[in-house]
Amino acid sequence: MTLRSYKGMLPELAASAWVDPSAQVIGSCQLAEDVSIWPCAVLRGDVSAIEVGARSNIQDGAVVHATHASERTRGSMTRVGCDVTVGHNVVLHGCILEDECLIGMGAIVLDNAVVQKHVLVGANSLVPAGKVLKSGYLYLGSPVKQMRPLTDEEKAFFKYSAAHYVKLKNEFATEDLAE
Repeated sequence: MTLRSYKGMLPELAASAWVDPSAQVIGSCQLAEDVSIWPCAVLRGDVSAIEVGARSNIQDGAVVHATHASERTRGSMTRVGCDVTVGHNVVLHGCILEDECLIGMGAIVLDNAVVQKHVLVGANSLVPAGKVLKSGYLYLGSPVKQMRPLTDEEKAFFKYSAAHYVKLKNEFATEDLAE
């Protein structure tokens, strides 16, 4: 795994967190228990902090960054809650993802947006800066629009997906030790 310091800030990983060797985790990043960071993902905590909650996964090619403070913006960290699945090639920038949500492949979530618990953001969707996605809905489009309420089965899938990635992470970690 590639962990890099930036201006004296070193990523902090819980003992059970796992980062693929091709991923980059830089600067002020905190990864909680059973977090998994997959191939070619980049978490760059240079201008503000990044926090990833327990059992969340950041999949292949995703980019997680934050917003720096300036005369034009107050700056904002990126916070990913617990049991969150962040799909392949997602961009998260200075936003908040609450617990138990899923961000579909290729989606972009911009500065100061808030994705509340039990939200599904569809693939290739754009969540504009400052937008709040209300709990319990599917959102699609560029920019996103609320499409319909989620079913109980869809809400339950968020926990299933997170648990599946914990299991997969553990298998990969065991393989890494065997090499």
